[in-house]
Amino acid sequence: MNSSETVLAGLDSELAWLRETYTQLHRHPELSLEEHETSKIVEEKLTAFGFAVTRIGGTGVVGVLANGVGPTVLARADMDALPVTEATGLSYASAMDGIMHACGHDLHVSALLGAAKLMADGRRAWSGTYIALFQPAEEIGAGSKAMVADGLVTKVPGPDVVLAQHVMPMPAGTVATTDGPVLSAGDSLKITVYGKGAHGSMPHMSVDPVVLASSIVLRLQSIVSRETKPGDFAVVTVGALNAGTKSNIIPDRATLLLNIRTYDNQVRARVLAAIERIVNGECAAAGSPQEPDFEYYDQFPLTSNDAAVTEQVRAAFSAHFGADAVHRAERQTASEDFSRIPAAFGVPYTFWLLGGADPDAYRAAAAKGTVRQDIPGNHSPFFAPVIDPTLSMGVQTHVVAALSYLAK
Repeated sequence: MNSSETVLAGLDSELAWLRETYTQLHRHPELSLEEHETSKIVEEKLTAFGFAVTRIGGTGVVGVLANGVGPTVLARADMDALPVTEATGLSYASAMDGIMHACGHDLHVSALLGAAKLMADGRRAWSGTYIALFQPAEEIGAGSKAMVADGLVTKVPGPDVVLAQHVMPMPAGTVATTDGPVLSAGDSLKITVYGKGAHGSMPHMSVDPVVLASSIVLRLQSIVSRETKPGDFAVVTVGALNAGTKSNIIPDRATLLLNIRTYDNQVRARVLAAIERIVNGECAAAGSPQEPDFEYYDQFPLTSNDAAVTEQVRAAFSAHFGADAVHRAERQTASEDFSRIPAAFGVPYTFWLLGGADPDAYRAAAAKGTVRQDIPGNHSPFFAPVIDPTLSMGVQTHVVAALSYLAK
């Protein structure tokens, strides 16, 4: 037996409590920064497994398992749920009104707990330090920042590499990875522009912020179509434009809510600068009596996998699962705050995608060309990864990736 086979030999005997833990977490989801019961479960499990456990960043939990001389590997799982009303009809559907694990973080927690248990039980097969980090508030981009601000890098051993995964609407039993950008950077932006209010019958007495905001919306479309190099990726979405309360009142301000996605930090900087330039220019052209306000929030860094780490983990996956189960990941326009953790330590990382969709349903949808319609994606009220084999696969990927560094 190689190290992975040795450590994973006890997986089948652990699946009963892992399934129970997963369904418990799914039934009782908790929103960002409110993961109190989830954190308690994680603390109790890690302590029972023999990890040294620390609370970091409020509801964040980190377990450290030192096992002799060798590299240090940190594996991360996020814990928070979403303000979504579940519509899956599952027997273990959310019992919390308007809250649901619609992104699979309950599975992430369960899989990493399973890996932690097996790593603790299989210490004879590896040497070094294994760190299991359970992060709050990924959905609002605040959890990794909170853990770093609370002294993460001084409270746990410095890792040599950081690992993470995310369940996606791919066939269960498969895993996908790629070097370079795998998830986009994401920025949300609230812009307030100012006008001069007046009666609707007297537009000449106003500086109309509705017209101003409309001009801004139209001009923003030119950032992608005319300022971004063909082949470079950028999305600029105006998700909301709010102004006024009554048909015969010209208001004195308008607000716009924007979402921006990019795969390159230089492109990101240019897009954000272009947005501010356009808004300032349109305000000046309209005779706005006050400078606009820019409020950035829910910001997510770029997730760009280290080539060497990704190749080492990919090779380990292929050796364990077989090449047919390991695919090249397509870049996702979704965003994550995970990369702040390896950035704080100054170490490389890789982030892979884990299949969670029923394989038969996926194959049938793929044959009809209806995957997008028939296979619910993350954040959908119908999102429901199949427990088997997704949970087992998620445990295995964590163990195999860690042992590609820690195996004796």
